[in-house]
Amino acid sequence: MGSVLITGAGRGIGRAVAEAAARAGHKVIGVTRSRPPGDFPGEVAIVDLRDDAALSRSVAAIVERGPIDAVVNNAGIITVAPLPEIDIADADAMWAVNTRAVIRVAQLCLPRLRQSTCARIVNIGSRAALGKVGRIGYGSTKAALTGLTRSMALELAPDRITVNCVAPGPIETEFFTGVNDPASPATRALIEAVPLGRLGRPEEVAAVVLFFLSADAGFITGQTLYVCGGLTIGATPE
Repeated sequence: MGSVLITGAGRGIGRAVAEAAARAGHKVIGVTRSRPPGDFPGEVAIVDLRDDAALSRSVAAIVERGPIDAVVNNAGIITVAPLPEIDIADADAMWAVNTRAVIRVAQLCLPRLRQSTCARIVNIGSRAALGKVGRIGYGSTKAALTGLTRSMALELAPDRITVNCVAPGPIETEFFTGVNDPASPATRALIEAVPLGRLGRPEEVAAVVLFFLSADAGFITGQTLYVCGGLTIGATPE
């Protein structure tokens, strides 16, 4: 097992990935905006991904210290607003964290990934990339990850580095409930629209990420896998 750098590893899906990776025997390096709660299963670097200079210094220091075999670009932020009300500063912040940081982290880690015998990049996208009311800013950054994943996969294939995207649907996390009131009719309707009839769990997303990190996934690259309870094949309420 190798060393896995995970952005946004403090809570939710990122924390579930960190804990699953540690259980599988990986060395975990978490990049978080604040100190994670509880006992984090690995090393922690605290940095705001919106600050490119700070991000570059932090990740460069991690790269200098030792091997990196895999990168999980999980960090994300969201602001919900219809088109007329989108604040461009919010849109820029989402782009910086959700998309630009993915490129920068991959650039910084690439020399180490090229040295690995089982190099992996997994980007965490979102079902919102397929379109959702109020998610123009967020959804566009996640849609960009789909194209980014495919292009990175092509560029890095000669280095035997696989690049894939895991795109969750509604998952029971603070991130989801922060923009979807659990008591609201809209949220209830969304859950009812999921063919499997429930919210997903962070651990279910983590399991897919761990598969992509494994040697068994060595012939899969450039793909986006939706973890959404079947929501991508059904109608979604607004």
